[in-house]
Parts: sequence; C-alpha cells; structure tokens
Amino acid sequence: MSVLDNVDAATNLAKNNELQLLVFRVSKEESSSYYAINVFKTREVVNAKDHYLTELPGVNPLLEGTIVLRNMQIPILDLPTWLGVTLSNEEKELSKYLICDFNGVILGLRISSAYRVIKKNWEDMHAPDSYRLKEDGVVMNDTRLEDGSMCLILDYEKFLAEVMPQALVDVNESPANLKDLKIPEKLRNGTTLIAEDSRTAQRHLMQLFKNAGFKYKMFDNGKKLIDYIWSLENPSEIPAVITDIEMPEMSGFTVIKKMRANPMTKDIPIIVNSSMTGDNNKREAQGLGADGFIDKTKSHNVLPLIIQAMNSKGIH
Repeated sequence: MSVLDNVDAATNLAKNNELQLLVFRVSKEESSSYYAINVFKTREVVNAKDHYLTELPGVNPLLEGTIVLRNMQIPILDLPTWLGVTLSNEEKELSKYLICDFNGVILGLRISSAYRVIKKNWEDMHAPDSYRLKEDGVVMNDTRLEDGSMCLILDYEKFLAEVMPQALVDVNESPANLKDLKIPEKLRNGTTLIAEDSRTAQRHLMQLFKNAGFKYKMFDNGKKLIDYIWSLENPSEIPAVITDIEMPEMSGFTVIKKMRANPMTKDIPIIVNSSMTGDNNKREAQGLGADGFIDKTKSHNVLPLIIQAMNSKGIH
C-alpha cells in the first residue's frame, strides 16, 4: 500500500485545525533529519531509476531536468542539495521523486525515502523565532514525531522562488484594472491585516501593498492575527483580512470561523491566499464565510478582489 493511500479529505482536517503531513528523508544517513510536506500538495512517490531524466541547459543547477510521467513533462528539483546534503551516485539511483502540486504547478522533489503520513493539529506546529532571524532560512516550522524526533517543515515557496521563479507571483505585475476601480476610503485609509507564515509569500504581499500605496500589518500565523484583532477596541475598522490556510498554531479556516462568529468582525471582508487551490478548499472557504479565494501565483490580483468584496458589501 502506498504511503499516500487512505488520506482523509483536506477540508475536514482543516475545519478541525488539523493537517496531514507526509514525512520523508533526503538521505539514508541514520542521523539525517525528517522533513514533512502537507499531503494535499503531494500526488505520488515514484522511483527515480524508473524514469529517464532529461537535463535542461542554462537553468538553475537545482533544476535537475524533467521526466515524463503520465504524459506530463515534470521538472525535478534537487531538494537534498538545497538542504546541503550531497547524494552519492548509488544514493541517487535508489532515491525517489515526490511528485507535488504547488498552485497548479506539478513538479518533483528528489528525496531519499517517504517515511509515513502523520496527522497533526496546527497547535502542535511550532515556528521558533530562530527560523525567522535569518533571511536565508529554509525552515518555516517544526513538530515532533511519536518517538520525539524533530520533523521540519520547509519553506517550499522559497525553494520554488529560487529555482523556478516563473512558477510564483510576479510582484511587479500590476493588476491592470486597479486604476479603473473605485477604491473604498476604508481601504485607502485603513490597515489591511495579513496572516502568512512563508517569508517568500510575505515579501510578495508586502511589495504588492507598497506598490499600491496601501497600509498593511503582517502576522506570522493565524493565532497572532486573531489575538491582535481581539486586542483592538473597534475591530470593525479593519478594511479587510488576507489569510493563508496552512499556518502553525491556527489555520486560515479557523481564522475565518472565529471572525464570522464574532459580531464585531463578522462583516469584515476575508480573502484566502493559498497554494492549496483544490475545489474542496475553495468551497470550504466560501462555506465558512470567506469573500474570495486566490492562489498564490495570482496574488497580484488580491487587491482588486478585496475592492470587489468591499464594494459588494457596500463598504465605502
């Protein structure tokens, strides 16, 4: 049975502030670290030796080449090297490709082995400040396996930004219709709140707001965002909230539920900005009360989406 079999629906987990992680290693060394990725960003694990790797000239060296899988040409990224691990030719022969879906971009990560799938509550995911002190840090948060082993969650968006920047949002791409829209005074004069744990995605959103001349306040996770909102004397003055789904301590779905349950925040426009772009996630976000859903490769359109949501709610 595949290590990816019998995976529960992502939305049921997210509603309960839970997630499932595929745990893997990038080296056979006994002392090597465990890493993890949300299973709903994964498709399958295949043996590297079963697939011919076509090298691509003139690309980032961490982009090893492409394979053909189910009639799709899939780029293969060298995750071990990015993490400072060098595999021998024998280890490469025995390695696997973890096929993933990031914002609709299908790619493969070279790994040593898939270990198992675990279920965690977002409250069990920790984001120590030490990870955030370094701009070149590759770890976003961590958790513990049953035996106490540390398991690290990587900033995969940072990896993509370095190796395949074309797969991510272009922060300099200004939405053409922004100047044609009637911008609510509440947005122009207020401060939009953003919950996002990826440094790379944070920088994208910050640049978009700076380019537009709008004020914003950034939070590393949903719990920090909610704690800040509850500390305000009048939360209803917030023009809008942008939230990711996957975040340590509190998921974006929980953020939406809490805001919609409070009379002071129930009418604030909420836009979900996520790399988990499946229809189930979009339906769940809408069902919980989100006003819009945008995938992270289209983040340059988040401001028109906010304006549209504010206008539809009669917010001026």
